Amino acid sequence: MRQWTIDAFADRPFMGNPAAVPEPFDVWPEDRWMQALAAENNHSETAFLRRTADPARFDLRWFTPAIEVPLCGHATLAAAHALWAEMGAAAEGLTFDTASGALTVRRHAAGYEMDFPVDPVTRVETPAGLAEALGAEPVEVWAGRYLMAVMADAATVRRLRPDHRALLTFGDRAMERGQVIACALTDDEDVDVVDRFFGPGCGLDEDPATGSARGGLTPLFAAKLGRSTVRFLQAFPGRGARFACELAGDRVLIRGQAVTVLESRLRV
Repeated sequence: MRQWTIDAFADRPFMGNPAAVPEPFDVWPEDRWMQALAAENNHSETAFLRRTADPARFDLRWFTPAIEVPLCGHATLAAAHALWAEMGAAAEGLTFDTASGALTVRRHAAGYEMDFPVDPVTRVETPAGLAEALGAEPVEVWAGRYLMAVMADAATVRRLRPDHRALLTFGDRAMERGQVIACALTDDEDVDVVDRFFGPGCGLDEDPATGSARGGLTPLFAAKLGRSTVRFLQAFPGRGARFACELAGDRVLIRGQAVTVLESRLRV
């Protein structure tokens, strides 16, 4: 069985976020086998596909090295890229049935466009201990799927060195535990928002590119900017990932590129 490593939300190798994508299955393997392979790959996510009767529709699941997650953007983009660029899929658009509903991806300019649900967010009081855990005081805090800490400026976001163990205390039943976004507006010419994603709750101290985070970040910053489009730079040290997002009603269109960096063959 072939497997590809794909850098998602990147226009060149070794940027964005790597995801592993094995060839699609006809029947799901055991969950423990998929979890073991994801741990072996040791990327933020491994995307597993299952064929359906429709060649443009697949079932899709995502595993970090530690757990299965209900939504992942960069590994969805990687799965679509693998189907088109490596397996010769002919469809103009692809649909993935997931734990978070049907997600669609289509070709767009030099890359791809994903259609994801909006993650409604609510402003909340700054939780006790959050500033200490992050290493800086937020100016606003918003809660949705993830806890989002809006910082004073992009420089503050870039220099954060959080206490990942302390971040595990944040979250509740309605919010992913131990997964916190730090973000801020920037005056850079080609970027509107700089953000970082800390995810010790799902086994990742920091994620290089988090497509699912755009579901909450896009409506928040679209409102702040007074327009429907927002350009993001996820400033993971040493890599970096770019997203061009558009708020479209209760959906977020997430645009980016992907690059295959490795093709391998599984012997298990």
